[in-house]
Amino acid sequence: MTLIKSISGIRGTIGGAVNDNLTPVDAVKFASAYGTWIKTASGKTAPKVVVGRDARLSGNMIQQLVMNSLVGLGIEVVDLGLSTTPTVEIAVPLEKADGGIILTASHNPKQWNALKLLNNKGEFLNAANGAEILKIAASDSYIFSEVDDLGAISINDSYIEKHIDSVLKLSLVDIEKVKQAKFKVVVDAVNSTGGISIPPLLKRMGVEVVELYCDPTGHFPHNPEPLKEHLGDLAAKVVSEKADLGITVDPDVDRLAFMSEDGEMFGEEYTLVACADFVLGKTPGNTVSNLSSSRALRDVTEKHGGKYTAANVGEVNVVTTMKAENAIIGGEGNGGIIYPESHYGRDSLVGVALFLTHLAEKKMKVSELRASYPAYFMSKNKITLTPSLDVDGILAAMAKKYENEDVTTTDGVKVDFAENWFHLRKSNTEPIIRIYTEAKSQQAADELAEKTISEIKVIAGL
Repeated sequence: MTLIKSISGIRGTIGGAVNDNLTPVDAVKFASAYGTWIKTASGKTAPKVVVGRDARLSGNMIQQLVMNSLVGLGIEVVDLGLSTTPTVEIAVPLEKADGGIILTASHNPKQWNALKLLNNKGEFLNAANGAEILKIAASDSYIFSEVDDLGAISINDSYIEKHIDSVLKLSLVDIEKVKQAKFKVVVDAVNSTGGISIPPLLKRMGVEVVELYCDPTGHFPHNPEPLKEHLGDLAAKVVSEKADLGITVDPDVDRLAFMSEDGEMFGEEYTLVACADFVLGKTPGNTVSNLSSSRALRDVTEKHGGKYTAANVGEVNVVTTMKAENAIIGGEGNGGIIYPESHYGRDSLVGVALFLTHLAEKKMKVSELRASYPAYFMSKNKITLTPSLDVDGILAAMAKKYENEDVTTTDGVKVDFAENWFHLRKSNTEPIIRIYTEAKSQQAADELAEKTISEIKVIAGL
């Protein structure tokens, strides 16, 4: 069982021992540290914080602990209940709140949960803010409010509808074109909050919706990471229903993947590529994705005359780089779309609306749209960390081994070759080393991954 403390929040498995897992004590501790930081950062004795959660089984328990810890600090809490990460991000500025917390472990299985922490813009905290909260938590330096100064909880369940309204008002979203296309779509929402956000959005756009695992019970019917090997039921349903496409999201709805009409994956990496192609075709500009994302976004951006920049992995790093580069769209290759006209956060609702408008204009099958983009293939692997592994030493040795190539060491080690690349880094969300490779065929990507893993094992003495 695991507890991961990072600048982006606190993530762990439910149950077990305090400080080793995400127990009730740990939830209270880190909510209190965040609340203490919010009071200092805002300069207010009674700041406001928005809280929402995905549908996982531990969500209600963790939310009650978190909200009442904030109340104990004199903080006013806006309870969105079942929500999505991008919905909470949008709610923070609309509520004129001082921060926000999303209770979700994203793509992690049901035994996990986490506190994702936002600033007053509804954006993830930067490294300095996160480090300050970890310091407060380590010192247990909280001053709770006296009885007359306790905060209060107000419930507001209107924000998913407000979120949908805001997406449909985006300048490039064309509801009429999508209605005219008469799409039929199967949605796999892994029994979380995608089920109460994606189908209503699609229905507002005139799409015929076939719901698969859209009841937000928190009983995930399969591994919730939206990868091909987990989506056999969706593939079968898309084919049997003769649907135009399939849509799947992770439990907190910030990762988006499409499936072609033949039951084949469009590819998580190509979610951003397709949406960027559409946006850049209407409003030329720059793009950003992270170091582990496909070169296809670079190719599409340059085709439209824009500049592509790679950022370190992590949403806050991508957002910071997008602002610096004045990017008009960006995100991460795991299916995360960041569209600043909406907000600076990964948002599957925005991605769905942009993609369907693009598809309606193209008047082609999803498989044909996918075939129109540069063909790259990725292999995504991982090595589980053990206390004996010297990860920093391994990464340094790999950088040294390839020092005559194009090496980037700002976030792990990325080595770019003419025809392919590999990227090694410690995960922010799991106790693993991630190994990503990309090449112009799946075989080449897999072979590069095998070679890289073998080299790591030799260095580590495994």
